Amino acid sequence: MDLNSKNLLLIFTRNPELGKCKTRLAATIGDEAALDIYKFLLRHTASITHNLEIVKEVWYSETIWENDVWNNSNYEKKLQSGHDLGERMAQAFTEGFKNGFERIVIIGSDMYDLTQKDLKNAFNLLEKHEFVVGPAEDGGYYLLGMTSFEANLFKEKQWGTSSVLKNTLSDLEKTNYVLLQERNDIDLYEDIKDLAVFQPYLKNSRK
Repeated sequence: MDLNSKNLLLIFTRNPELGKCKTRLAATIGDEAALDIYKFLLRHTASITHNLEIVKEVWYSETIWENDVWNNSNYEKKLQSGHDLGERMAQAFTEGFKNGFERIVIIGSDMYDLTQKDLKNAFNLLEKHEFVVGPAEDGGYYLLGMTSFEANLFKEKQWGTSSVLKNTLSDLEKTNYVLLQERNDIDLYEDIKDLAVFQPYLKNSRK
């Protein structure tokens, strides 16, 4: 893959602010520990994407931050717009295809169980498939890629619930899609309590 390719990676992120991120996790371990874990996950996502030789856009939830983990010379920065996650993702994909990209993949910024190899694989699969989906253990998805815009994927979904993946695959039933390996999405204390890398953050939590 090279920078002149038609590949675009969309990274959706929440601004890392106390009490505003990883709220379900924070309900168990407290806001400060949840924020520290989210910042760790942001650094992980930056580390597995920064040297991918494709165009990368970071889409912020609230405001664009100039000096943060996303290097301005490596990532284009944009602001999400829409009433729900579906509208926001649809806007990002629509803009990407309008700008001439042929293969677009979207991820969140808080997946520890995601590697650079996974991302390269997703783009490679889009050479032969219309859509690629990375199923999450909680019934959602951690990655979605496409070669043309499909509006139905972003409509009539209960975002953040276990029905998202099932309904998304139903929309893709008559298309040429492929699934990646299932991965663990970090939303709850149970998702991290047995993982060694998170133990330092849990020691001082209220759990």
